Amino acid sequence: MSGKGLFLQNVIAVVWDFDMTLSPHYMQKPIFDEYGIDDALFWEEVRALPEYYARAGIEIQRDTCYLGHMLSYVKEGKMPGLSNEKLRALGAKIDLFPGLPEFFGRLGKVLDRPEFKAGDLRLEHYIVSTGLEAMISGTEIAKEVNGIWASVFIEEPAGPGTDLSGTPKTGPISQIAGFLDNTTKTRALFEINKGVNANKNISVNDLIPEEERRVPFKNMIYVADGPSDIPSFSVLREHGGLAYAVYDENAEDHYAQVEKLHSGGRVDNFGPANYMPGSTTEKWLSLKVEAIAERNMQDRKDATRSRVQPGPSHLPEHEEEQR
Repeated sequence: MSGKGLFLQNVIAVVWDFDMTLSPHYMQKPIFDEYGIDDALFWEEVRALPEYYARAGIEIQRDTCYLGHMLSYVKEGKMPGLSNEKLRALGAKIDLFPGLPEFFGRLGKVLDRPEFKAGDLRLEHYIVSTGLEAMISGTEIAKEVNGIWASVFIEEPAGPGTDLSGTPKTGPISQIAGFLDNTTKTRALFEINKGVNANKNISVNDLIPEEERRVPFKNMIYVADGPSDIPSFSVLREHGGLAYAVYDENAEDHYAQVEKLHSGGRVDNFGPANYMPGSTTEKWLSLKVEAIAERNMQDRKDATRSRVQPGPSHLPEHEEEQR
């Protein structure tokens, strides 16, 4: 732990993927249900888009091209009135895995030990997703997390000559403001690591010594469900953090998928996406948060010993007599 500098490094962070990690479905399902859209057909079209545009010499991002396709549905009147406000409302309808959102509060109790409280250790949760920020913000989980990195839509874009001192107009979504794909999710990890979300004067590209960063990677755990998260798993583990894969107990072949990640050395462990009290996943995450906290406290003690020179003291009486 840094004794001085930008941050105290007293934060432990659990970083979560969303789809198939916290929810058993793709989060867009409530949108399709709301508008009576065949979700299988929508995703089939999305999967065909890269090859379709390639015939015009246009290469598109496979992870996020669904965003543009959603805007096409809005434009064609198949998702009328789909605004950010409506996305948040639909987010409240997203199904969550068993034990959520109460699990977040239970995991935080790991730091209730007196020595951890005295050390002001804190547990933070972050969601990093290729999904929709507005929808995640509408879930019960949103109030339990400290930050969300995900894709964002603009409703009414500012045209030429717009008075930019005013408030943007609202309406149906019409532009992509920003997105994360499975590779750029790693950028969010570095932003959490450096404290970009806590100090707006810091940029992810700023050079900050490891001992000055807000959340050291060794204080982070990344939880996700599949091969698409390998870039994030790799970044965290290469820098001393932990990676945990979850599987849906009701999804065929999902266990084999995450077991392969574990046997291939991509993750430290894996378990069911079951966050009920006493579940394997709750036990593992609780043990690891506690272990990180204990190491943090030991690092403080070691730092104190290395920096403090003991003062002179009186010799024991029997030693004074010998002198």
